[in-house]
Amino acid sequence: MYKLSFFGLRLCLYLFRILKNSMRQEKKRINLAQITELKKDFESKAINTVCQGARCPNIGDCYKNKTATFMILGKYCTRRCGFCAIEKYDVEFVDASEPLRIAKAIRDLKLSYSVITSVTRDDLPDGGAKHFAKTINEIKTLLPSNKVEVLVPDFLGDTKSIDIVLGAKPDVFSHNLETVSILYDVVRKGANYERSLGVLKHAKSKGFRVKTGIMLGLGETKEQVFETIEDIKNINVDTLTIGQYLAPTLKNFSIVKEYTKEEFEMFKNFAISLKIKQVVSGRYIRSSYFAEANFKKF
Repeated sequence: MYKLSFFGLRLCLYLFRILKNSMRQEKKRINLAQITELKKDFESKAINTVCQGARCPNIGDCYKNKTATFMILGKYCTRRCGFCAIEKYDVEFVDASEPLRIAKAIRDLKLSYSVITSVTRDDLPDGGAKHFAKTINEIKTLLPSNKVEVLVPDFLGDTKSIDIVLGAKPDVFSHNLETVSILYDVVRKGANYERSLGVLKHAKSKGFRVKTGIMLGLGETKEQVFETIEDIKNINVDTLTIGQYLAPTLKNFSIVKEYTKEEFEMFKNFAISLKIKQVVSGRYIRSSYFAEANFKKF
């Protein structure tokens, strides 16, 4: 009987994983020529984007349209969420010149709306809140009419850090719940569902426009999604985005379920029935995807 070598066995397992994931999830085709120019421009300016860092499936659409979600505070994250492709290494030095570089890049791209996010920096006393505020201030100083949306980490629930960001007056304050509460220990280690709800609730209590997003396909049940949407409604979130989880690499958490267009519509209608003001739901929806268009529709 033919026996596989250890290397042969590992190769077979690797190819099986590729086949399994390719059968389960269909991703957008990306035209490399359309993203190369902007990618090189960002690299030359030492600017990170979540589009590249998280291997977002919408990078082709965004880069083609000369827009991006800017990622501050470095490119390495202090947490290890199973769904995310952001690199996880030792903490980095915070570059004090980054906020102005981001503002100038937004100016050069002639953007009227910008989205700023970050890696999670649990190593910093304020979680990077002052750096967020400085980035917002640099953008609004250089481009007074520019609208700024921030997609922030949970700051370990520290309301003082949240208030530092809010003090810079972002036009939209966003923090993603990502998934249902029962899956936090599985795919979002280091985070806490109630804490994330608290971040959103605090920002809303200060009078800001608040936004959150969830992904489907990580193993949640329909009832758990409904419960999560109810929790989001109960803290008066203004905008909810619902998208399909797509594993960015083979190392990430495997997709459990592919949702249909009809199912995304069902969840959208349920959220609308609860009077959530704005709901965007679909396979490739991400919290910052077409953020400006959704802001204008609100």
